[in-house]
Amino acid sequence: MNTKLVTGTLLDADGTCHVRESFVVREHSLSVLVGGTPAFQCVCTRTDLRELVIGRLFTEGIIPSVGNIEEIHFSEHENEASVFLKGETNPFIGSRREHLSKLLPAAEVRREWIFALAKEFSRETKLHHATQGTHSCFLGRKGAVLFSCEDIGRHNAVDKAVGYALINEIPLGECMLFCSGRVPTDMVEKVAASGIPVLMSKAVPTAESIALADAYGLTLICRAWPDQCEIFTDYIGITE
Repeated sequence: MNTKLVTGTLLDADGTCHVRESFVVREHSLSVLVGGTPAFQCVCTRTDLRELVIGRLFTEGIIPSVGNIEEIHFSEHENEASVFLKGETNPFIGSRREHLSKLLPAAEVRREWIFALAKEFSRETKLHHATQGTHSCFLGRKGAVLFSCEDIGRHNAVDKAVGYALINEIPLGECMLFCSGRVPTDMVEKVAASGIPVLMSKAVPTAESIALADAYGLTLICRAWPDQCEIFTDYIGITE
């Protein structure tokens, strides 16, 4: 279960108190080992864990492709994931910066695709509707939602979407990501490292993340709602 029913007290401004039950999201701790060596730990939501592990290994530059993975084993309670790589690959030889040595590939994006994704994203996901405690991320391609996920961490949600694309051999250069959280520089860097050329968010960027997106050739679209959006960098030439 990803939720727990708890009891809290609502306090109104006039001093009135109300006791009520509500669902809150549960945290899940996950440790990841690559070739027996600790690679990273994260606090996440216990869904789409395989996608999370693969996406994080890729966006952090630990593996150059999903093809480097021989197998992944999860412990009984999924608190530990052991990743085994093919051949003599050094699991920590890569770095996120190596993914960012050149501008992202150009991609076709149409106005209708942007607002189709925004419309879908405006509908609350199941866990967020129950708890108001998660971030969401959609993986889109030509206006269609290929995968949606939730997590207590917005970076985790992005990694899950990237991992799904890798597992299912979906060309990252043809995809768009739509996330719920604000967009600081580390989020721009993660998405750029994945090779996905378009990042959308219903929230806002920072001055530094706009500059970084511009440097990487990442199209950054924020304050994205079903009726309008704000384009901060445009490297794909949005068409009708």
